[in-house]
Amino acid sequence: MDVGAGRDRDVLEAIRSQGRACANLGSPLYGRLLESLAADHEAGGVVRDLLRGRSDRPVHDAIVLRLLGAVHRLALDGGAPDVAATFPSCGGDASLDPGPPFLAALHAHRHAVESGLGRTVQTNEVGRAAALVGGFAEVALRGGLPLRQREVGASSGLLLNWDRYRYETGTHVWGPSDSPLVLHGLWRRPPRLHAPVTVADRRGCDVAPIDPISREGRLTLLSFVWPDQLHRLERLRAALDVAAAHPPVVDRADAGEWLERELTVPTPGVATVVHHSIVLQYLPRASFDRLRAALDAAGARATRDAPLAWLRMEPAGVRADIRLTWFPGGEERVLGTTGYHGQDVDWTA
Repeated sequence: MDVGAGRDRDVLEAIRSQGRACANLGSPLYGRLLESLAADHEAGGVVRDLLRGRSDRPVHDAIVLRLLGAVHRLALDGGAPDVAATFPSCGGDASLDPGPPFLAALHAHRHAVESGLGRTVQTNEVGRAAALVGGFAEVALRGGLPLRQREVGASSGLLLNWDRYRYETGTHVWGPSDSPLVLHGLWRRPPRLHAPVTVADRRGCDVAPIDPISREGRLTLLSFVWPDQLHRLERLRAALDVAAAHPPVVDRADAGEWLERELTVPTPGVATVVHHSIVLQYLPRASFDRLRAALDAAGARATRDAPLAWLRMEPAGVRADIRLTWFPGGEERVLGTTGYHGQDVDWTA
């Protein structure tokens, strides 16, 4: 079998599957656009040329989303006005056909697109705070202690500021009344949010952290949000305003190595909570193994005065599970399920 042809087929299927996913997750614009990109790839056009040899694992490495983000970034920055005319994120009309201007931009801005294909996909989706907030509240309630947050795969660290956002679940209102970001309409069944939670310390890590204060960092984050999902863009911009007032601390580090260091010694008087959302699938196997070993070792050292919680939101089929493991003891619970962007949270705990 021709290895190159096999890899081309893998890329083509990645384009088509991403198109189906976008359409199913509320982005008909990207669903239609990716049909055009798949046709161009199948015909041996610029899409095949740009993506050939980029990855042996096109789905895992999200090369399709990298391509979309590279051109969206150009449109947001004023460099691709014909594309911008079809993208609501830039004030455009989503009823127009985005395919022809997008393909033209790939030809006209090849260097910028190739540079964009080197960026890892990072939306730092703050809607996921709606899924995680109940877990943080559960940790605070169970431990009766302030929280010491440690986020793996933190991107620009926007979820480290989760307690600075306001949550209006329909049954509870929680968080500062003057927060620029108000999360609402994201729950099927919400968690109970009534007790105060104190965050004593917060820090994250990422292999390629993004500075949410810089213009370049903000542009990168916005470029990976799907351009016809204006509600997500509004949430992101509000979270960036919070980050400007409360800059997150995110270390450039491998997840496994970083967590080993952060969990070496128990910290009495706080509940350490390691958390992440839609991260594990992107970790190299060696990093994942070190992360699990670090959690197991730290869990064995945990005490009632220095407990450890592992809170995560990770894929479980068409939806994501929200899981919490508590140490000492290692008890694991599924707290609920959610859509990948933090929508339709079904809190079952």
